[in-house]
Amino acid sequence: MQEKRNKRIAQLALFAVLGALAGSVQSQTSDMKEKERMYTYVSLWAVPRAKWAEYQKPVPADQKILDQALGDDTLIAYGSDFNLVHSADGYTHDSWWSSHSLAGLMKVLDAFEKSSTTTTGVITSVTKHADVVLVSHHYNWRAGTYKGAYSHGSSYALKPTAPNDAVDVLSKSVFEPLMEKLLADGSVVEYEVDEESIHTESPNSFWVYYVTPTAEGLDKVNAGIRAALKVNALIGPSFDSMVDFVPHRDSLTRTDATFK
Repeated sequence: MQEKRNKRIAQLALFAVLGALAGSVQSQTSDMKEKERMYTYVSLWAVPRAKWAEYQKPVPADQKILDQALGDDTLIAYGSDFNLVHSADGYTHDSWWSSHSLAGLMKVLDAFEKSSTTTTGVITSVTKHADVVLVSHHYNWRAGTYKGAYSHGSSYALKPTAPNDAVDVLSKSVFEPLMEKLLADGSVVEYEVDEESIHTESPNSFWVYYVTPTAEGLDKVNAGIRAALKVNALIGPSFDSMVDFVPHRDSLTRTDATFK
């Protein structure tokens, strides 16, 4: 009985926060149209340190496939990442490509599977591999190619009491206003809020990624977050009501990316 009462109190507190946020969300996003879904295929690899240089050799052949797919509108973006903060059992590299359809992702995957770069060479020596298919409704970028940029990722898990549209509420009230401002001044060149389209992890998981062209951009984003927390006192309570921080993790990678 006490557990049920506590859950009800938590739900009422959450509704109060969401109600207070509603006006803010409407005023901040009333002129923003719902975006077409963006699907992203990510291949993660754990490459032995002695093979890192060799891992880069197939890049020209791979890029030919990606550039062709970008040119015929199959893809809207693609890139690769090198992990800068390693963990004992983590991945070292990844490659990814984005499309407005799952069919677009599969077309590029088929092209890679027919290429010898996916069946020979350093790929055969990786110690761990995984694939992820993400979907985003909240994203934006500055078109162009960026070399040696930095990508920051944050993974979160929603609480069981969070509403079904929690990711949309947080995106519209917190992530988009902050990231659009940073995008406008060039501090970041891309951001996205992702959920899994093909669930290989908990359905309660979501991710926030941004790409900054310089290391200084990382500090600018952190400063922007601190400023937003001061200006909008509802951000903290909204997160606390909906997000379980225990499984939260961050990533930082060096990134080469092209956005159409």
